[in-house]
Amino acid sequence: MKPILTILDGFAATQTDITWEELAKIADITVYDRTAPEDVISRAKDSDMILTNKVVINRDIIDQLPRLKYIGVLATGYNIIDTAYCAQRGIVVTNVPAYSTMSVAQMVFAHLLNITNSVAYYANECRQGAWAASRDFCFINTPLTELDGMTMGIVGLGNIGMKVAEIALVMGMKVIAVTSKPQTSLPAGIKSVTRDVLFRNADIISLHCPLTSDTQSLICKETIEMMRPGGIIINTGRGPLVNDADVAAALASGHLRAYCADVLNVEPADPANPLLSQPHAYLTPHIAWATLEARQRLINIAVSNVKAFIDGDPQNNVAK
Repeated sequence: MKPILTILDGFAATQTDITWEELAKIADITVYDRTAPEDVISRAKDSDMILTNKVVINRDIIDQLPRLKYIGVLATGYNIIDTAYCAQRGIVVTNVPAYSTMSVAQMVFAHLLNITNSVAYYANECRQGAWAASRDFCFINTPLTELDGMTMGIVGLGNIGMKVAEIALVMGMKVIAVTSKPQTSLPAGIKSVTRDVLFRNADIISLHCPLTSDTQSLICKETIEMMRPGGIIINTGRGPLVNDADVAAALASGHLRAYCADVLNVEPADPANPLLSQPHAYLTPHIAWATLEARQRLINIAVSNVKAFIDGDPQNNVAK
């Protein structure tokens, strides 16, 4: 008999272009696009296994799911699960590491090139007839900036941060980083520095560190004031790494040239978030991870995790 598996919030990962057919071959699955907190227990009470993306599974919920033996997180981060309690109860918790590295790194430079080359701006100007009305063969009314020779400061050199560094180096940028890795282990061209040195010397800062008590509100009034005027900050990591109000104020004053973010402190976006009304805040709705290729990789690894657990040899277990 197949194990009973409930997917609590599958839509974000699969959208309308990926199926769960491979998972259905090895488990008796029920798929919900979304699950409200109050519905978790009723939907999962008979399940041996559950998959969750953003639905929180805490101690209280675990105690009310007596058959539960496995939780698969459809993401790399697993802070939504009480992993310590799961380990105590013998429940395996798996995550999906490194599935979105290229996708997120690509979004970093999509944001950055949009700023330095004003791609969306000029495309709109052309639609509005500005080029057609130009007296010259070209139409330029904003600064255009080369990345070559600029300094990219990266906070966190995990898989994504390292890929961003590699791309920056290929584009002729200088790369400095705040990292736990020793300088001797870093590839040529990447210099390990302190936080203060990074903030004072980087033209562009890209955030790729975990969210901890030490990194919460890392970008705030104090650290922004260390930066050179005209700096750019990119956040594809976690929303709470940044104090949104402080960034909005720095954009309004002109101290920051631009803020590019794929994540916010509250998601979906709070309509009152001051960044939403800032013309130099460029926000995307938490989609850096979500290319078709990355989402398919996510599902493939998630299915592999489930199969490995059923076969008695769990992989990517984060509850030990």
